[in-house]
Amino acid sequence: MNVIVCGAGQVGFSIARYLSIEGSDVTVIDRAPELIGRVNEALDVQAMVGNASEPAILAAANADEADMIIAVTYADEVNMVACQVAHSLFNVPTKIARIRQQSFLDPVWADLFSRDHMPIDVIISPEVEVAKAIDRRLAVPGAFDMIPLAEDNVRVIGVRCSEKCPIVNTPLRQLTELFPDLNVVVVGISRDGDVRIPTSRDQMLPGDEVYFVSETEHVNRVMEIFGYEEIEASRLVIVGGGNVGSYLAKTIEERVGVTAKIIEMDRERARKIAEIVPETTVLQGDIFDQEILAESNIASADTIVAVTDDDETNVLGSLLAKQIGVKQAIALVKRDSYASLVTKLGVDILVNPRSIIVSQILRHVRQGRIRSVYSLWEGFGEIIEAEVMETSPLVGAMLGDKKLPRGVIIGAIVRDHRVLIPRADTDIRTGDRVILLAATGTIREVEKLFAVRLDFM
Repeated sequence: MNVIVCGAGQVGFSIARYLSIEGSDVTVIDRAPELIGRVNEALDVQAMVGNASEPAILAAANADEADMIIAVTYADEVNMVACQVAHSLFNVPTKIARIRQQSFLDPVWADLFSRDHMPIDVIISPEVEVAKAIDRRLAVPGAFDMIPLAEDNVRVIGVRCSEKCPIVNTPLRQLTELFPDLNVVVVGISRDGDVRIPTSRDQMLPGDEVYFVSETEHVNRVMEIFGYEEIEASRLVIVGGGNVGSYLAKTIEERVGVTAKIIEMDRERARKIAEIVPETTVLQGDIFDQEILAESNIASADTIVAVTDDDETNVLGSLLAKQIGVKQAIALVKRDSYASLVTKLGVDILVNPRSIIVSQILRHVRQGRIRSVYSLWEGFGEIIEAEVMETSPLVGAMLGDKKLPRGVIIGAIVRDHRVLIPRADTDIRTGDRVILLAATGTIREVEKLFAVRLDFM
């Protein structure tokens, strides 16, 4: 696959790295020489300095041979025009653009991005996707990540094992014996920065980060087994009233029995938010101001969600709230270097916008009948939901007889809305949805398992 990535920031760099590892021909374009220099030093891709929306630059990047353009520069207008030029002059089949400005996405202007006007096949709105990701985490108290799949019949949950976790130091093969009626499979374990796909002999230890796949109706019971019996938060304080905070508040307003307050520093922005979410209390001020803390009654809140544009404010504000008595802290953090430190200090959930956006883009990059894709642990692998087609080599095979690529583990199979936990005697049928974790180096092999002749993107 030939791909042009416009923008060498965090998202563009990550996408280019993923695709180059998998053997795609990638060209990265950015105006900033220092970012292009970083790409040249770290990745096996073509990289060039220039404005990605200029026809001459796209021509130099061989846009006439490109299968896809992914425009993720910091400027919405550049992303949109790059897609337009790629379509009109070079007939690039698939065009993906990141668009931050919400006014472009108003349903009133939906026709703007049609094929006859400004043809963009996939629009990624970072703030909306981040807000949705936070909302998913709120739905499963105690989880640091939650991924709904197969029309939410299956959920992939990320949890941290503490000393209180009843099933630490227990070989995974014994979980089936201990809980025979529970549909759950542990698919990944991260220990001191070392990530692995576990075998039946492995066991979880205190401090491990674990991803498991479970039938949705069993999730609460599984969380109890991991030592989490918290109830869903009903009182939230949101710090930061930007697009993420206001979208999250709007979502919360639709829930029965859940209330939120927003703390926003900018006075004019606070006024606008009050109009957008009229049923949410909006306070103008600083999270570190004692009067604002008292006015928000933050000590009685179940959860603080810090989503300002400043990592330090989000981290320190979360830690302050925890010290005051808030049970759970969620912080939006863009810098990778903060991740391991911040969770040790007491922030419960870190939300990395880059990994969320990368996952959304990868879903549209993947070939074959790939329904959903989520990147885990900064590029270790991907949770994939794929549909089995009639021509798949998996059809008719028992899992015990079919050798899957090394680095792949199946977590669940959904058949006619029924969730099956994979066993050696489980067969694969046409129409099945397969939920699996695939290490990065195996992605192309996984795509082939779910490919359909003459049906590639």
